[in-house]
Amino acid sequence: MTHSPTARTRTHTWTPPAPDAEDAHRSGLELIQRVLDGRRPAPPISSTLGFQLVDAAEGRAVFEGEPGEHLLNPMGTVHGGFLATLLDSALGSAVLTTLPAGRLYTTVQLGVHLVRPVFADTPPLRCEGTVLHTGRTTATAEARVTGAADGKLYAHATTTCAIIGGPQGG
Repeated sequence: MTHSPTARTRTHTWTPPAPDAEDAHRSGLELIQRVLDGRRPAPPISSTLGFQLVDAAEGRAVFEGEPGEHLLNPMGTVHGGFLATLLDSALGSAVLTTLPAGRLYTTVQLGVHLVRPVFADTPPLRCEGTVLHTGRTTATAEARVTGAADGKLYAHATTTCAIIGGPQGG
């Protein structure tokens, strides 16, 4: 006789991103600071996957996330896409902190290295992204996912981002 596991439910809520008219006049660092202090909603992907921005400064962004059973792949480990998204978020946010008002970024290359498995019961993870270079048209950054309590390395990544004008700036 086959024993069927009990189904679980996970609910999350988010506030839709709704930039205000003044956002076009704010630097990337100002936009990130507004998320940190609650004056701007966190991107919905944060609540979907269970991570949040916890610190930022010019050229740096830090996220923390909690693995869980809802993120498992068929092998019983947390899906690499969770780590890739966590890394991409820290990398891109770090790049954003270096951009002037009216400029945005988009990821054009993401290189991820997963070096240790993450399980449902792995303690919280910390991901710190740091900008290496911001130019007129491109930026590069690196990030590491470590255990928040023990500093063990789980993954690291690099990115190249294209620097573009904002929605009104083309």
